[in-house]
Amino acid sequence: SPLDHTIGGVSLVPLAAFGGGFTAVALAYALARVGRTVPTVTLILAGVAISSIATSAASFLMISNSQRVHTTLTWLLGGFNLSEWSRLWWVLPYMLPAAAIILLYGRILNVLQLDEEQAQQLGVNVERVKLLLLGAASLATAAAVSVSGIIGFVGLIVPHAVRLLWGPDYRQLLPMSMVLGAAFLILADLLARTVNSPSEVPVGIITAFCGAPFFLYLLRLRQRAVF
Repeated sequence: SPLDHTIGGVSLVPLAAFGGGFTAVALAYALARVGRTVPTVTLILAGVAISSIATSAASFLMISNSQRVHTTLTWLLGGFNLSEWSRLWWVLPYMLPAAAIILLYGRILNVLQLDEEQAQQLGVNVERVKLLLLGAASLATAAAVSVSGIIGFVGLIVPHAVRLLWGPDYRQLLPMSMVLGAAFLILADLLARTVNSPSEVPVGIITAFCGAPFFLYLLRLRQRAVF
């Protein structure tokens, strides 16, 4: 099976996922660059454009191989029905270094909340920090996606909920988001296995049902803050 390809006991699947993810991030970064800086809003918009292209390519490949449409669609919706404990060891060599880098930069992320120019004046190399954290986040995301597929809205729901409960200090926000994100996925998986028993609903559908209303709630909060 392609999922069993390893070198020295280390799975190549997360590495391949990271290669694809890093390529997408690099393209978005290159498109968003303005001189020597990369504006955050422009980077997000470039990422949305690259994501749309990647989704179109995935849809084309799925249609081209009709025998695997169901399997591919299940993976795109995300879930743990095909996951095994052995695959946990696949992602650890990639996930642990990425998580360590992200956690170590909690204090610097607090500085970046002020303003990029102010952070630069305080001695923070803003662009280097952005690039390093983008790489670490891409590695962690690729490792997770290689095992569970694409499960959306977790990164939207959990960090914002943690921020509302514990405040904006990234030294607390990052580790608590990891812990509560895992707990949220366990609850979502439990619901996915029971809501349409004996069939199993993809976890991505459950998180989308929870995430979309929460996203609208966040938009409403922002509107109130503006007006």
